[in-house]
Amino acid sequence: MPGRFGPSATTEAQARRVGRVRTEYSPAHDGDPDPGEIVWTWVPFEENDGRGKDRPVLVVAREDTGTFLAVQLSSKRHDGDREWVPIGSGPWDRSGRDSWVNVDRVLRLHEKGMRREACALDRMRFNLVVHRLRERYGWR
Repeated sequence: MPGRFGPSATTEAQARRVGRVRTEYSPAHDGDPDPGEIVWTWVPFEENDGRGKDRPVLVVAREDTGTFLAVQLSSKRHDGDREWVPIGSGPWDRSGRDSWVNVDRVLRLHEKGMRREACALDRMRFNLVVHRLRERYGWR
């Protein structure tokens, strides 16, 4: 499963310590992860005990090292929780359910750790997520 093991494994990033973060909206439907796109990868559970799940994540930034910063999506309702940004529904969920983005946990994604590109999120919803990330972590 891409993103689960080895050098291309998806890991949790220390969001306040990642250095300069350039959040740019630059989706390009080319099979590679780009900021503004929702892609599928293995996401370890927060317990970091080796378990996890294949799930959609929103790519929010490209790092100078060639990795990407991303935040996970969930279809579980999180109304009123500031750690979760509502983004509505889209083609990343075959059932058409509304989704929320978790800004409390930032993931580091490797290009080879991605299973598939789902779609681009529109700029307005992307900017909502990025604004909340900038507020939370002091990104500029």
